[in-house]
Amino acid sequence: MGFEVDAVRKQFPALSEGAAHFDGPGGSQTPQVVADVVAATMVSALANRGRLTAAERRADQIVLDARQAMADLLGTDPGGIVFGRSMTQLTYDFARTLAKSWGPGDEVIVTRLDHDANIRPWVQAAEAVGATIRWLEFDPVTSELDDIAPLLSSQTRLVAVTAASNLIGTRPDVEAIATLVHNADALVYVDGVHLTAHSPIDASFADFYVCSPYKFFGPHCGVLSAAPALLEELHPDKLLPATNVVPERFEFGTLPYELLAGTTAAVDFIAGLGGVASGDRRERLLSSLALVEEHEDALRDDLETRLTASEGITLYGHAQRRTPTLLFSVDGWESSAVAAKLAEAGVNAPAGSFYALEASRHLGLGDTGAVRVGLAPYTHQSDVDRLVEAIERRN
Repeated sequence: MGFEVDAVRKQFPALSEGAAHFDGPGGSQTPQVVADVVAATMVSALANRGRLTAAERRADQIVLDARQAMADLLGTDPGGIVFGRSMTQLTYDFARTLAKSWGPGDEVIVTRLDHDANIRPWVQAAEAVGATIRWLEFDPVTSELDDIAPLLSSQTRLVAVTAASNLIGTRPDVEAIATLVHNADALVYVDGVHLTAHSPIDASFADFYVCSPYKFFGPHCGVLSAAPALLEELHPDKLLPATNVVPERFEFGTLPYELLAGTTAAVDFIAGLGGVASGDRRERLLSSLALVEEHEDALRDDLETRLTASEGITLYGHAQRRTPTLLFSVDGWESSAVAAKLAEAGVNAPAGSFYALEASRHLGLGDTGAVRVGLAPYTHQSDVDRLVEAIERRN
C-alpha cells in the first residue's frame, strides 16, 4: 500500500485552520489520537509507580509501555530508555555525569553542524574540568562534515554529532563516524532529534542517542537511549532516597505519565502510517517510515527544483543525504520579512538560526539565519504549490 497523505491529514485537527505547515522541524502538529490519550491519562487514577493499587499499576505500566515503544522506534533496549524534560536537559545531565571522569589532557569533539544543545553542554562540561574541545568543521558549499579521523586520538573521550542538521538537513554518516570513534576507545553521543521523524532508525550503533517526541507527533519531552550496561557505569548526582536502578536513576522526580502515554500513542500512530494495523510494531515502524521518507523526499525534490529556478533565491545545504529540510534567503529581503510575507499567505515557514548558531555563522548567515522549510508526513503537494506561489508573488 502506498502512502495516503489525504488520510494522514485527516488525523490532524490543527490542519483545519488552513495553514500550510512547513514548521515541523520546530515541532510537528499533533494527531487527534495522541491528544486523546494524553487527556484520558490525565483524568485516570494515577499514583507513584508501584504494584499495590490500580493507580500505582497504571502509572508503572505507562512508563514500561513508553520505554518499549521508544525502543521499538529506535531499535534499542527498553531497559536503556531514559525520559527527561527535553533533549537539552538530558544532554546537560549526561554531560555533567560523563565529565566526572574527564580532566586536563582529555579531549571532546563537537561539530559546527550541530544544534547548540549538542554543543554547549559539552563545551561547558569540558571547560569545567579542564578538558579540551576540538571542532569538526563542515564544508559550507557541499554541507558535508569534514573527515573526523584526523581529530581522533588516544585523548578523545567523547564525540557529539548530529544525525541530521536541523538547519540544512545534512545527514552525516554517523554509523561510520561511530565506528571510528569506537576504534579510538571513545564514546559517541548522537543528536537524533531532527532525523527520527523522517527516516527508519536503528540507533544501536550509538552509545547515546537522543530525540524529542514532539518532533514526531508526540508531547513535549525528551528521550535518551543507551545500552543498560553502559548506564550502569555512570553515576549521576541524585537525591539520596531516589532509586539507584537503571534507567530510573537518571530520571529526576516523578515522570509525566500523560506525556509518556502520549509518546506511546505517537509511536503507534507512526507504525500505522503504512496502512498495516497488526503485526510486529518494529517492522511496521520501519515500513511506515520508509514510506514517509519516500513521500517527503519527493516533495522536497520538487520544491528544491522550483526554488532553484526562481530568480533571487539562494539555497543552503547541498549534502547528498538530507532530511526534507530546505534553508533559503531572498535577494533584497530580510529573512524575517520573507517569513512574515509567507505567513500572510497562510504559509508557516519561520526564519532564524534555530539554535544551530555555529552552523548559521559558518554559512555566512550570522545569528539571524534564513527561512527554513521543513516537510512532514502531512505535507501535501498543494502546500508546496502554495509556498512557491507565495514566494513568486513576494513583490
